[in-house]
Amino acid sequence: QVQLVESGGGLVQPGGSLRLSCVASGNIGSHYAMGWYRQAPGKQRERVGTIISGVRTNYAVSVKGRFTISRTRNTVDLQMNSLKPEDTAVYYCYASHPGASAYWGQGTQVTVSS
Repeated sequence: QVQLVESGGGLVQPGGSLRLSCVASGNIGSHYAMGWYRQAPGKQRERVGTIISGVRTNYAVSVKGRFTISRTRNTVDLQMNSLKPEDTAVYYCYASHPGASAYWGQGTQVTVSS
């Protein structure tokens, strides 16, 4: 059984930075894609970005150039720079691979406000 635990959320001013971390317990091999989704109040959950095979990344248009995903073994991080109020959301870590159900973290709140 795999569990994902996020950390690093909080309150930050517009233009600031935050780094989220997600640690996976259990067996998460490099064949798992890992990444982040977010859900703002009253909105659907949206994908933020994914890292595949530990090196290939892709991002939502809304965060490209500001957010960076990195992975080391059982940890996936999300570096968020130039934060905007519209980045306010609960951020969820996930891990998945074809043919299996995805694993999700419990979420961490990010609030961008002055």
